[in-house]
Amino acid sequence: MGTRRVVVTGASSGIGAATVRLFRLRGWDVVGVARRADRLAALAAETGATVFPADLTVQSDVDALRDFLAASGPVHALVNNAGGAMGLDTVEDSAIDDWAWMFEINVLAVKRVTSAVLPLLRRTIAAEGGSATILTVTSIAGHVAYLGGGGYNAAKFAAHALMEVLRLELNGEPIRVIEVAPGMVKTEEFGLVRFGGDAVKAAAPYENVPNPLSAEDVADTIVDAVERAPHVNLDLITIKPVAQAAPSRLARGSLVVRPEA
Repeated sequence: MGTRRVVVTGASSGIGAATVRLFRLRGWDVVGVARRADRLAALAAETGATVFPADLTVQSDVDALRDFLAASGPVHALVNNAGGAMGLDTVEDSAIDDWAWMFEINVLAVKRVTSAVLPLLRRTIAAEGGSATILTVTSIAGHVAYLGGGGYNAAKFAAHALMEVLRLELNGEPIRVIEVAPGMVKTEEFGLVRFGGDAVKAAAPYENVPNPLSAEDVADTIVDAVERAPHVNLDLITIKPVAQAAPSRLARGSLVVRPEA
């Protein structure tokens, strides 16, 4: 078998860009997918990855991605990483447009891309033997609700359910279905998107939290899971900083050992 090829969505920044970089360091061919062509071009120049600009909420863009992948070589793994949050308003007061966007990018885009790439994974297995992997980055917000989570909780719970059902449906095929659910990850854009570009609000959740996760921490977990022996399926990986016990339970300030009684 030659060089393995992985498709990574949400590749223009944060966890996605870090994942592209690490896969390339590990010798994989990578196709990075995102909306922003300029960011992708810079990532391609830096890493040697192949890039494909696409809006994954648009079916014609996903179809074009599928056709490009089919024409350009085998696909061994898919990392569904594209996602995001909007706002911290209550269920009562939050904007329905924010909910619609969160479902489009966190749930329907995952379904679109998975449906498009799954036949290509099967073709690769048929031609080469071995196995394939579908890994989706969700969130601990898809497992534990929190105040202000509203639409993001609902979308990530749905993404988690999607992966659970997909794993049942693919039972009997050599295709692993893996979910990585990060907790607090400090990236350059997640908070800015959530709070409409307000840098002060975006920075506030991380204030005085010792060592929130980095994009590289999550990328390391993703690549490790994909590179495990093909008979090993890490169904669900929850990764949080030590300072975070739950979505709404964070230690702020230095972590210190409690004195003995």
